[in-house]
Amino acid sequence: MENDPRLTAAAARPEDQETDLTLRPKHFHEYIGQTTVTDNLKIYIEAARMRREPLDHVLFYGPPGLGKTTLAGIIANELGVDLRITSGPAIERAGDLAAILTNLSDHDVLFIDEIHRLNRSIEEVLYSAMEDYCLDIVIGKGPSARSIRLDLARFTLIGATTRAGSLSAPLRDRFGVICKFEMYTPDELGRIIQRSANILGIPIDGKSLTDLAHRSRGTPRVANRLLRRVRDFSQVLGSGVIDQAITDQTLQALGIDHLGLEGLDRDILATIIHRFNGGPVGIDTIAAAIGEERVTIEDVYEPYLIQSGLLHRTSKGRMVSDLAYRHLGLSSPENVQLTID
Repeated sequence: MENDPRLTAAAARPEDQETDLTLRPKHFHEYIGQTTVTDNLKIYIEAARMRREPLDHVLFYGPPGLGKTTLAGIIANELGVDLRITSGPAIERAGDLAAILTNLSDHDVLFIDEIHRLNRSIEEVLYSAMEDYCLDIVIGKGPSARSIRLDLARFTLIGATTRAGSLSAPLRDRFGVICKFEMYTPDELGRIIQRSANILGIPIDGKSLTDLAHRSRGTPRVANRLLRRVRDFSQVLGSGVIDQAITDQTLQALGIDHLGLEGLDRDILATIIHRFNGGPVGIDTIAAAIGEERVTIEDVYEPYLIQSGLLHRTSKGRMVSDLAYRHLGLSSPENVQLTID
């Protein structure tokens, strides 16, 4: 959700853009995490440079906020070419795509975020562009219509999606390199926060670094957002140094607990426990009970609750785990039987 008001939402928000430009790594040696992805990409990039060919088309998939756009920029920098950024919803007509593609130079990188949201008719135009580096355009209508073929520069398409399963098979098969992004470990997030603090000129102690890393939900974008909020509190209510006291005060004021859960995350768990005896309960029933849309719960709240082991998706519905009971300070029922999908 582009306008998700939660502080721990992984989706980008307008206020993130300026800071992201400042903190965003420009080269591989600055990029932290996703080691398997970056190690392989370094080899592919070097091989493409040795052959003086464009890099194969690349597909990034995984949860939002994990650095897919950043890595696309790094690839362009490492190749020494220009980067053009757009998104699936922004390309409304085939003409929009044609205008972008015809303005690319040899070996340039075109990054399409949310590529799963491309219109199917636009996807079909993209097939020949990716495979044959040409565009087939129909001019006119009816009996006088004719088709012309435009040659394109040999470019690299990098697509990013949070829903790899929503991509059509013909489009997915045209990507030569497919990379899955994983959630970050607290150690990796701690290094990212330390790097960001150094760039922003914010002194931060080790305990605060650890706390912020563990409450960032495995997502660098959330980690940097929390760092900025703690910086605000430290400058107004503290000495300008991020220490344990100001970190605790900030996170308490924001309602973010030690697992990175906010109020509505806890409300979902508490609703299942108190109103549905811990589950199983259907997702539509949960949505009605808390006044949220089903898709919002499935895409925004549920993934982290499942990854954290607080919520189970079973064949009969959603059930909270023993960990969720303990996290909310409640006694859990005994001998809970689960059938996990």
